[in-house]
Parts: sequence; C-alpha cells; structure tokens
Amino acid sequence: MPDLDQQRLMIKVARLYHTHGMRQTDIAERLKISQSRVSRLLSQAEDADIVRTVVAVPPNIHAELEEAVEEKYAVGEVHVVDVVSEDPAELNRDLAHAMATLLQDSSFDAPTLGFTSWSQTLRMMVEALQPLRTRTEHVVELLGDLGPPELQHDAARSTQRLASLTGGQPVYLRVPGVVPSTDIKDFLVGRDAYTKRALEMLDDLDLALVGIGACEVDPALRSGDNFFTDEQFATMRAKGAVGEVCLHFIDAEGQPVPGDLDDLVVGVTRDQLRSARRRWAVAGGARKHEAIRAALTGGWVDVMVTDTATAEFLIQD
Repeated sequence: MPDLDQQRLMIKVARLYHTHGMRQTDIAERLKISQSRVSRLLSQAEDADIVRTVVAVPPNIHAELEEAVEEKYAVGEVHVVDVVSEDPAELNRDLAHAMATLLQDSSFDAPTLGFTSWSQTLRMMVEALQPLRTRTEHVVELLGDLGPPELQHDAARSTQRLASLTGGQPVYLRVPGVVPSTDIKDFLVGRDAYTKRALEMLDDLDLALVGIGACEVDPALRSGDNFFTDEQFATMRAKGAVGEVCLHFIDAEGQPVPGDLDDLVVGVTRDQLRSARRRWAVAGGARKHEAIRAALTGGWVDVMVTDTATAEFLIQD
C-alpha cells in the first residue's frame, strides 16, 4: 500500500472523479498535479479496492424475454442478464453486479430500507456498490442472525456499508433469525429494546431487498444453525412448499403454506413484507427456479433481477 499521504491523495482524487463527477483535467487543475498523475491515482485506487466498479450492461439486451416474464406474472420490472457460468458462485456474482448497477442507476427516497443481510448475493451487491443517489434514513436488517459467527459478522458489515452508501444509519437485528420456540422468541424480543425497535421499523418499509430461497437448507448454512432443520424443510415440502421469501414458506401459486414455522422467525412478517412500497429481489439458478416462479406468481416481488436460463424457465407453459 502507498504511504498515508499518498492514500489520502488517492482517496481525494477518487471521490472527485467518481462521487462528484469531475473530469480528470479539472481534478488536475484543482489539486495542482498533472493529469497523468490523476490517471495513475485512479488506477491505483482500483487496485487498492478503494474504488469498486461494475460492468454496466446496456438496457434492452433481453427486452423480449423481460417483457414476456413481466406480462406473464404482472411484475413491475424484470431485468435479465447473461451469466458466465451456471456455477453458483459465478452466477451469484454476475447477478449481484447486475443488481448493483440497477440500484446505482436508481434515484428515489427510501427513508426505511429493509435489507436481507444474510443473502450472499445481496452482500456481493453491496461490495460492488459506490455511493448511491437513492437516499435513506435507516437500513434495517429484515432477519436476525443466521448461520455461524463469521457469516453474522459479514452480514453486519454489509448492512453498515449499505447504510453508509445511502447516507443512512444501520439498524441491526442481533438475535437469532430462527429460534427453537415462541417462548424463546418472546423472551429475546421482550428483553432487547434494540430488537423491538428494529422489528417495529419494518412496519413502514419504503424498499425491501428480499431474499428468495429454495425449500431446503441453504448451501451457506447448516441445518438448525440459527436456521430451520432438514426435518422442518421436509415437513414444509410435504405440505406443498416450493420455496421461501424471507423465510416465509410459499407453495407453487405463491400462497402462504400454513404451519408453525412462521412464528419461529425473528424478522419481517408476511404482512410487513406485503405492505412494503417496493420489493426488489435478485435470484437465479436451477435450484431456485420453482421458488422464484412462486414468488412472482404470488406477487411477493415487484422488481426482479435474474439470469437468462431462469427467465426462459419462467415463461414456459
């Protein structure tokens, strides 16, 4: 890494160029340095991971496919992207960068933004973001902690970064996302004023970045690790569940699947999610095909980012 003075100059140049939209020649004149040095500093900022960039895909590349999905499911917007591979890690990264571009290009006020911080794809999206035009007052986690401590740490860090990029304050849910019993849930919520406040803020969501999952244990998690067990998922599949939206199970028509598991989730409720003014999701891959179709059929999402293979599956009769 360069020395401290060099780092400060690098950050200043990066902010003037990327955040304030100044030309390199104007930056050089303002800072009394050469334009070639400005160019070198911008390159160094990217190498040092101070500036994160995304590939901006021109709109309408898959216009017909997007329109076909929108028409079939009466969803507001669908954005379809090509992915370099069906490998889940590479697919999720491509989808995350597409979602980052969409959010980067949007400009609206969302005082309360709900964020599914445990979603790997949404965390990748946050890593790709630069400061946004969309402004918030609070970025609230939609679900409590899921999985091992290292995932919980990554989730909290991602929430903090998203809040910083939107000018808001992070609001965390530092309790288990799935608990063994309603008694434990009542105890945890009742004794923690911060948790209670966060859950109350979910009553008035301006934008919810939601997670869509298959009806099985997520590969990044373990059965019962602040999460549902294999047996619980099997029970819900037997009742007709094909997926979940923010850990709320839905059937092939996108309707809620009755059961007791909803009461074990510490996070956004079905009603809170339904009342959100905007609900955006990013998901793809064969493992989630049925869940994505169910979420769109049930109207749980009004903006969807997905891959071409998933979009083609969605329009099949």
